[in-house]
Amino acid sequence: MDITLLSIMLVVVLFGFLLSGLWVGFSLIAVALVAMELTRPGLAGMVFATKVWGSLNIWDLTALPMFIWMGEILFRSRLSSDMFRGLSPFTRRLPGGLLHANILGCALFAAVSGSSAATTATVGRMSLPELKSRGYDDRMAIGTLAGAGTFGFLIPPSIILIVYGAATEQSIARLFLAGVIPGLMLAVMFAGYVMIWALLNRNLMPAPEPKPDWRERIAAIGALAPTVALIIAVIGSIYAGLASPTEAAVIGVVGALAISWASGGLTRDSAWAALKGGAMTSCMIAFILAGASFLTVAMGYTGIPRALAAWIGAQGYSPFALLSVLLLFFIIMGFFLDGISIVVLTTSVILPMIMAAGIDPIWFGIFLVLVVEMSQITPPVGFNLFVLQSITGRGIFTIARMALPFFLILVAATAILALFPEIALWLPNTMLNR
Repeated sequence: MDITLLSIMLVVVLFGFLLSGLWVGFSLIAVALVAMELTRPGLAGMVFATKVWGSLNIWDLTALPMFIWMGEILFRSRLSSDMFRGLSPFTRRLPGGLLHANILGCALFAAVSGSSAATTATVGRMSLPELKSRGYDDRMAIGTLAGAGTFGFLIPPSIILIVYGAATEQSIARLFLAGVIPGLMLAVMFAGYVMIWALLNRNLMPAPEPKPDWRERIAAIGALAPTVALIIAVIGSIYAGLASPTEAAVIGVVGALAISWASGGLTRDSAWAALKGGAMTSCMIAFILAGASFLTVAMGYTGIPRALAAWIGAQGYSPFALLSVLLLFFIIMGFFLDGISIVVLTTSVILPMIMAAGIDPIWFGIFLVLVVEMSQITPPVGFNLFVLQSITGRGIFTIARMALPFFLILVAATAILALFPEIALWLPNTMLNR
């Protein structure tokens, strides 16, 4: 069968299954079965059995359910209220005031949860009512939260970086290290925009709050201490070479249980809800990974990835032109699919092109995550938009307009990363190549 016709047919089948409401993991398996039967009849059963087992029988992947469980535990603790109380004295005198608490709070919670949706929901439930009561502009309060909530995908321990590492057989420790500086850069860019906006729109800002005294600052440091301690325990143990990502995830779960118990948030019901939520999310991702692994092999039998890579190579695209095309492609995909689905759907086809162009796969993982972050705040399938809709009652397109400046900042950050790849590669190359 002609490869072009086969490609169109499989894309139609995939989107047909997705639009029918079939789960993403099962949709991928169904498309792979169609591809196998059209190209290699009779092999589907054996390939399915071996690849599904192989895709899930990966030691580094055991970090995934542990980090998800850790985030679920912290989601049900008082961590978000303590973070907001701890950040308030240090941010309210800056241009933009407590809007920075949204950005820094999301950055801190991302460093202990690994989930974009959990970061947005946890910080948003605490910060939005507080910002509204103090007279902050709703558009900026919601916009900063929508944008900064995407940090959960980039700042380690990132669940999506674990998925990318498992799908592409890249080192998760290197990916975690590669995400640190870009994550901090993005937080600085968001904070810089908020400062500029606040200086240009003084009429939309509340009256300045009094300068905190030393007692308030000490109390704030005490409120932030559990979060900082957990970040050091989890991330620091990986960076210092004391623990693998999986072992660090176990440390994180123990620390999260301790914080939740100490804050009074750990009850039998909350513990069961955290365990159930972690298991459901882990199973969902496992199904997607299994389906993507089977689809990767099926696509190999069809010859589509090789043909596409050869076609891209024949166009003579430079690495920057290739990345520009991929950026546009991923943004369009983000309108219709969630971040994890984008990663597992595309890596098998895209990675051979990336490797052929001489682009580092670790760097590309960070590039991909930055683009996937955009999908969290683009309608109609932006998870952060859904989370904020449930919190604020606003429509997703209204929230998307509020988040538009931060979408554009994400685009700018992606361009900066492409121009200066060492932003992502310097830390893993320095710490792991010693």
